[in-house]
Amino acid sequence: MRNRVVMSWSGGKDAALSLYKILNDNVLNCVGLLTTLTNEYDRVTLHGVRRQLIERQALVLEMPLDIVYISSNCSMEQYGAIMKKAVGKYRREGVRGFVFGDIFLEDVRKYREEMLGLEGFEAYFPLWGRDTRELVQEFVELKFKAIVTCVDGGVLDPSYVGRELDESFINDLPSTVDPAGENGEYHSFVYDGPIFNKPIPIRLGEIVERKVGGKKFYYCDLQLDE
Repeated sequence: MRNRVVMSWSGGKDAALSLYKILNDNVLNCVGLLTTLTNEYDRVTLHGVRRQLIERQALVLEMPLDIVYISSNCSMEQYGAIMKKAVGKYRREGVRGFVFGDIFLEDVRKYREEMLGLEGFEAYFPLWGRDTRELVQEFVELKFKAIVTCVDGGVLDPSYVGRELDESFINDLPSTVDPAGENGEYHSFVYDGPIFNKPIPIRLGEIVERKVGGKKFYYCDLQLDE
């Protein structure tokens, strides 16, 4: 019997590619998505994506979605307590683990494994250790479609936000930027691909600048186009 797992869902390329992997490897049984939103903005933490877009992704993926809210100034201790409470219900539903799109950040992986281990869950990382350029090229070759929703202004020009995540985008990235944005250089929203039953209609909104933790970020206010 395949272990029942929940996908840690940001709506971005790494989460989508990880979900694609587990849906096709016949080892794990993904039974839902779990997303973290920031209270003050009702948007995906770090990515800046509206809740309505994440809800539409769950709809076209035909998967149940659970949302956990945290404050914009949430500490790691507070985050841990909130997530501990949130994952409790999954144990009662027979879930055995959670899936993450992390690729090479050892400290992030260690934190997830330790926190989930304390609650009796496993952590799974389908993309772990892969070459990041190969991963993002695979994402494009599989015909996933995504928009870059956020860039770190310290490493990327604001002209990168709002672009399609395609070969042109990858080739235009400076050599100092990880091709998959694994260090937080950029984030994305996936609106079509082989795991969706139909594309999500979107339109680009305004580009806004915000300072987070002393760093400058640029966000594209992506919206449903209906």
